[in-house]
Amino acid sequence: MFTHVRRITALCALGAALAACGTVKAPRAAGGAPAEPTASPSSAPPSRPPTLTPGPGGLTPVFTNGPRTGGKTVALTFDADMTADQGPRAAAGEHFDNPELIAALRDLKVPATVFMTGRWAEQYPAEARSIGGDPLFEVANHSYSHYAFTADCYGLPTVSVDRMRSDVEQAYTSLRKAGVPHPMPYFRFPGGCYDRQSLRALSGLGVTAVQWDVVSGDAFATDADAVVRQVLEGVKPGSVVVMHCTRSAAPTTERVVRTIVPELRKRGFRFVKVSALISQTGAGR
Repeated sequence: MFTHVRRITALCALGAALAACGTVKAPRAAGGAPAEPTASPSSAPPSRPPTLTPGPGGLTPVFTNGPRTGGKTVALTFDADMTADQGPRAAAGEHFDNPELIAALRDLKVPATVFMTGRWAEQYPAEARSIGGDPLFEVANHSYSHYAFTADCYGLPTVSVDRMRSDVEQAYTSLRKAGVPHPMPYFRFPGGCYDRQSLRALSGLGVTAVQWDVVSGDAFATDADAVVRQVLEGVKPGSVVVMHCTRSAAPTTERVVRTIVPELRKRGFRFVKVSALISQTGAGR
């Protein structure tokens, strides 16, 4: 099950309002955002990952893109989706991981943010630990089992309101148990679907909800060139691109990355993590 765009005016307006009114603050957790290229690996955690200030009444803030005037930076994000009931399919040989994609990002020295479900981390703990321990990447929360936080979200099963907070907390527990030492205080709603009720349910967790402004279209795609065109046509300074780290249903993503990275660099873009874009929000949008 994969992330899609939810084109609902009310939600977009809410997300934009919250992101626009947010200011950068230092949360309780640890994390960071080295610029491209990253330094050599280190076991020491970066410090003070940036988050947005909560909205009115403590509502969970929403981040969609970085400043348009802060330089030609772009963040590639990858959703590592896996539902709780897909374990038997993984055991039968279906690949919900994509080590070749991660290898490509390392070869190209591209900082990236991986939004990982707790279930994915449990299925692939060695890979979760490897990604989480690599300073080139940052790992963030994509729920425990990729169930939707609103009704009518592309056919996804839903999490009840009273379970939303614990679902996010369970995902963080799974990430840490898998060996991700410093998961970031960022949360991506499954399917990108959220409303005021779900934002309120996560209030007080200290997370910033992270959306995107460029849809790669890699989910279920078989034409890598079409995905490449979509990304290159959509990227602007400060963009957040949503892609996927699941071979079985996003088989073109590695090829797409190997094409778009050199082309965007040729156009003057610099790749950063989501945390770096959030830290720039005080510079304007």
